[in-house]
Amino acid sequence: MTVQMPVEAAAPPSGGFEGSTGGAARVFDWLRRNLFSSVSNALLTVLVVGLLIIVVPPVFNWAIADATISGSSKSACTGDGACWTFIKLRLHTFFWGHYPDAELWRVGLAAVLLVAFLVPVMRDQVRHRGFFLLLLLTVYPLLAGILLVGDVLGLPYVDTSEWGGLMLDVIISFVTVAGALPLGVLLALGRRSELGVFKYLSIAFIELWRGVPLLTVLFMSAVMVPLFLPHGVSIDRLLRAMVAFTLFNAAYMAETVRGGLQGVPVGQEEAASSLGLGWWHVQVFVTLPQALRIVVPGIVNNIVDLFKDTSLVTIIGLVDLLGAVEQSLKDPAWLGLAKEGYIFTAALFFVCCFAMSSYGRRFERRLNRHRTGAP
Repeated sequence: MTVQMPVEAAAPPSGGFEGSTGGAARVFDWLRRNLFSSVSNALLTVLVVGLLIIVVPPVFNWAIADATISGSSKSACTGDGACWTFIKLRLHTFFWGHYPDAELWRVGLAAVLLVAFLVPVMRDQVRHRGFFLLLLLTVYPLLAGILLVGDVLGLPYVDTSEWGGLMLDVIISFVTVAGALPLGVLLALGRRSELGVFKYLSIAFIELWRGVPLLTVLFMSAVMVPLFLPHGVSIDRLLRAMVAFTLFNAAYMAETVRGGLQGVPVGQEEAASSLGLGWWHVQVFVTLPQALRIVVPGIVNNIVDLFKDTSLVTIIGLVDLLGAVEQSLKDPAWLGLAKEGYIFTAALFFVCCFAMSSYGRRFERRLNRHRTGAP
């Protein structure tokens, strides 16, 4: 008697021809749905690809292949490519302005402290993040100011006129956000208040500052404010600019936060009040957490706009990143290198703004996961 053994079907090889065919099919399907879904999309795709083929090779040759980065003067840039030697030799000015070389360790220590204060605020696992946020907005500016200005604890004094470059943009942005966000929240609450005095004062403040261009506000802080000060009294120009930025951006923050407050159902406030909570407790523990979660994208947009607007301080004599580049381009030893300078400035601003926007999106997704209970 012959016994026939069952023949097992051979498993198809993994990662072979069929796998590669399936991957190619998915790629073609994605291209069809996203780039060639209609005649107009197909024409636009072909046009963009053609432009890239025309533009990318010469840009690559100019910026990388034929570029010069070595040397110590413009004479080293003998080719047809970009002269990145200019950027390399001016990095100190572009990042720190005219801050003394011997005191740059203070800038580094201030940056390390900023990271140390930021980490507990940005991590979900840390308890009492609100307390660490309060420290970031109150204690850190005091410590950073002592480090950067000096004249205490044996630190040499460094005048704010020597501050500049990207460091100045970051300082103005941080101080403005630290002041404008809390003030904007108070103004938004005041505008919705039932007390007429607070309501109309908040409305007047918001509409006044939103109706005036930032350029005019900076001119007022730099030119007009000193005229109204008593004889012999002076306020640092950088401090005046930061106050102007703070008041101006507080009005926009207030409108952003007010939109979030309007998105919170009225029934939640009524329910909290029925439990015996006072008005401030209702706002702090019930309304504001939900409102701020709603307006995270708007707040991030305001911060990104603020960071870009800091370049306007060049018109009042402060030298930020853009101002440092423009001053360097006027140096007779580096004439004719505007393309390199402005491309470097644009790239640096793009990296900073993209990083802020990306973190804002991740933060918003985390908040949504916590709200829905998703892992």
